[in-house]
Amino acid sequence: MADLVLNETRDGVSVLTLNRPEKLNALNYALIDRLLAVLDDIEVDGSIRAVILTGAGERAFSAGGDIHEFSASAARGADVALRDFVMRGQRLTARLEAFRKPIIAAVNGIAFGGGCEITEAVPLAIASDRALFAKPEINLAMPPTFGGTQRLPRLAGRKRALELLLTGDWFPPPRALELGLVNQVVPHSDLMPAAHDLARRIITHSPAALAGILTAVARGINLSIAEGLLVEAEQFARMAPTADLREGLAAWIERRKPSYDGSWTHIARPDEARRASLRLDQAMGEAKASR
Repeated sequence: MADLVLNETRDGVSVLTLNRPEKLNALNYALIDRLLAVLDDIEVDGSIRAVILTGAGERAFSAGGDIHEFSASAARGADVALRDFVMRGQRLTARLEAFRKPIIAAVNGIAFGGGCEITEAVPLAIASDRALFAKPEINLAMPPTFGGTQRLPRLAGRKRALELLLTGDWFPPPRALELGLVNQVVPHSDLMPAAHDLARRIITHSPAALAGILTAVARGINLSIAEGLLVEAEQFARMAPTADLREGLAAWIERRKPSYDGSWTHIARPDEARRASLRLDQAMGEAKASR
């Protein structure tokens, strides 16, 4: 049996390919579980600095959830469908959204339903000019279930998102760019080179700083500005005692390229970092209690 998620790593970048081309890379339960397991391995592999996620074949990034499998779960009752389908899909998109290494979706074709929700969840996305997006769940008499009712309005705005959610109409790459769903649209032949170029430009920087930025944005985006600023300060406090920060400052002063040790958990003075983190955690708790 072919691996449901292909993984090719080169020069610090892992390319993960959803590998069900005969099913338009539909997200069945086994594929979701496999992708989550691969992400777990990548997260603790210090040699991997960024991830590109794409789909196998020429037609689809992912056509969404596997409806035949979902239908079988739904036939067994709401509790089973929630457990097997909804919670599994939400677990995947939440994992992608909060991942502490950059993930770039290279959307090479159809991105409907769950495929669109993956694109919404990842921090960065590039679309081929052959890509096509849609929120078609309304055609099945159901709302999106992998986070689409929550993330798309945050990206595109309430009214623009609701038009797509309530009609199920497909939309082309320029519209996805306008809505903030993707960062750029490129000719199909340039898709993977563009994704690799973006990854290379990102991974020249400190892994610890990248992780801090990703975490601050993922955690802070739905908080009040005051609470979000505490998250930002917390991430700086975790970074402050690292060798990477000292190297970054020294390189700037000496007008040279920095050379980082490749570790985003390396702490030169862990006690200081721990005390600072505890102080900020306490401050965040007090801010929430006072609301």
